[in-house]
Amino acid sequence: MTERGLLLKAGTAVDATLIAAPTSTKNKDKKRDPEMHSSKKGNQWYFGMKAHVGVDAESGLVHTVRGTSGDISDIAEANSLLHGQERVAFGDAGYQGVEKRPDANADVTWHVAMRPGKRKALNIENEADAMTHKAEKLKAGIRAKVEHPFRVVKRQFGYVKVRYLGLKKNTAQLVTLFALSNLWMVRGKLRGVGA
Repeated sequence: MTERGLLLKAGTAVDATLIAAPTSTKNKDKKRDPEMHSSKKGNQWYFGMKAHVGVDAESGLVHTVRGTSGDISDIAEANSLLHGQERVAFGDAGYQGVEKRPDANADVTWHVAMRPGKRKALNIENEADAMTHKAEKLKAGIRAKVEHPFRVVKRQFGYVKVRYLGLKKNTAQLVTLFALSNLWMVRGKLRGVGA
């Protein structure tokens, strides 16, 4: 994909999504999957795993996938989602402070979204606040590309609940699904290849 100009490697957008796991204990061992954990999003609790992805900021194609239990924070995996050749990275408000972490790469400039409460408090009549608001809109436009592979995996492929016990098998399936989502997203451009 890099040779065809579909993956540029100049910037990365990162995000994570929750994948549900069965909470039932109606199985042979009478236990839940020990590698899956609960996570709170908003006021609701979810049991399962997280799929953390790094996507090319230009094309929206996934280059890195990591699977973790549901209780691992997004920021803990942020720097492992970078491929090493990018100069800029983008993340939502959950990645605040990522550049201060010990595993941060000093050569990467992070553009992380402002917390929603702070953004709502901006007075767009004020020139400085209006510029900040425009900058946040630009960052949001770039970060939106990271949501497209999640939509393909969850809606086109119907993957909303893990299929196996343990993180290893489920992560392997996620890697395959995100690779297929890349093909799905560039299917129109690939139709002309080799014709």
